[in-house]
Amino acid sequence: MKKKLAIITTHPIQYNAPWFQLLAKRNNIEVKVFYTWSQSKTSVKDKNFGKQITWDIPLLEGYDYEFVENTAKNPGVHHFFGINCKQLIPKIEAYKPDAILVFGWNFISHLKALRYFKGKIPVWFRGDSTLLNEVPGFKTKLRRLALTRVYKYVDQALYVGEANKDYFLKHGLSNQQLLYVPHAIDNERFEDSAENHYDQQASNWRKELGFSNRDLVVLYAGKFEPNKQLHILLDAVIDVNNKKVNRIKLLLLGNGPLEQDLKTKAKPYDFVTFIPFQNQKKMPVVYRLGNVFCLPSVSETWGLAINESMASKRPAILSDKVGCAKDIIVHEKNGWVFDHTNKKELVEVLKSLDKESLKIMGEHAKERINNFSFDNIVEAIESALINE
Repeated sequence: MKKKLAIITTHPIQYNAPWFQLLAKRNNIEVKVFYTWSQSKTSVKDKNFGKQITWDIPLLEGYDYEFVENTAKNPGVHHFFGINCKQLIPKIEAYKPDAILVFGWNFISHLKALRYFKGKIPVWFRGDSTLLNEVPGFKTKLRRLALTRVYKYVDQALYVGEANKDYFLKHGLSNQQLLYVPHAIDNERFEDSAENHYDQQASNWRKELGFSNRDLVVLYAGKFEPNKQLHILLDAVIDVNNKKVNRIKLLLLGNGPLEQDLKTKAKPYDFVTFIPFQNQKKMPVVYRLGNVFCLPSVSETWGLAINESMASKRPAILSDKVGCAKDIIVHEKNGWVFDHTNKKELVEVLKSLDKESLKIMGEHAKERINNFSFDNIVEAIESALINE
């Protein structure tokens, strides 16, 4: 009889649903996903994009799932009491899994599940927190004590990379309790082919945006929020172009609370272009609009946009506060890492860019990101459960 895994997570997202599907398709274990934010069945209100998001790729096909009724008065993932599912534990017990995998402890129902099933069946945990933005002090010590207690309910943590591993070790888990399950995307979905013609679509779109073949375009795609530190990227591009060292274009794609501020600041400059939020089917084309992708965040637990850009054969420039930096970036081979507080470092990287070198680095990026795949995720989970 196949072993059974119950997965507890809030809502369907494009980075998890595909490997849920793959687990089900491989049929080596039985899996059922319990979604705890029942209000997210059809779409999700994203406060930073400022709009209701309905993904245009299938997230609820090919695997067994159930939306557990969320009875929270103020439902959502923005606070601890926003996920309150009184039937979650009974429904999981009725499923009779051999292990549970919980995404995130910071919701009342998820924490209750961790505590209830500890000692009954193996309790696994998935989270991608890091210590990259930790500030020494009393509050940090207090938080560490609280989190160490939380993680005592966890038998095994599925860590995504080195920064995440350091976090779990700091909060009381041992190396023996850690299983490497890397963050990944659907790499194949971002590959150019005779069927999708992503390269040609991007070339046509670049022309519509006014970019010539000679233009070197730096791309950012995501939310326009303070955490992303887009002002340092805009300032760096302005500095480079004002010094006439290397004329580059900046393409900012997305929406968010800083959108108007950024547009006001960029208004005098003809080398800055804005595009609104694009849905998932468009993203393989979007990454090809740029010659290089930049993620200058001041805080980023991983940065899956880096995976996506590299799967699209685009190298990346990212700050040292992006969690995937140690795992994915080979400096000056498939990308660059700069000090998030040092605009001059970013300026120097931008000044060094040339299109031919970026093309070669893009090939290295694609080769590197192939090591981060959904196959890696499901094989690790299957092995752990079958050998439990």
